[in-house]
Amino acid sequence: MRPSVIAYLGLGANLGDARATLDSALRRLDQTPGIVVTARSAYYRTAPMDSSGPDYTNAVAELQTLLSAPELLQCLHLMEAEAGRERPYRNAPRTLDLDILVYGDGRIDSPGLTIPHPRMGARAFVLIPLAEIAPRRVSTEQLMSIQEQAIERLP
Repeated sequence: MRPSVIAYLGLGANLGDARATLDSALRRLDQTPGIVVTARSAYYRTAPMDSSGPDYTNAVAELQTLLSAPELLQCLHLMEAEAGRERPYRNAPRTLDLDILVYGDGRIDSPGLTIPHPRMGARAFVLIPLAEIAPRRVSTEQLMSIQEQAIERLP
């Protein structure tokens, strides 16, 4: 049996009832064999980056998982599809967006998966909620670099 790994996921949605979709995704993750959600951030509202459409609701979750990174990614893609996610073009609005941000101390650079997530260090909607649940994972320099990006913590 493979040892468990701590992974961090970015969650987002900007179509439909985004908050309910993220709540459902977190429950579904926690009910998936080989995955336990060990922490989750508050929800945050941000404007779309490099796209258009309604504001996003975002969060970060910490998981303990027995799944390999590719298996976890496959699980996330299935959840997105079941939530009605379509990919008509790059950065299209989304019913559900699930990204592996960090997978243990692993580094992967393949055509289908890059870990750590290549753009996480430039996005307030990732760094702020990640710092909330895993402050050691986010440096002061990273937080300073995204201070101009608008982000609102939701009640």
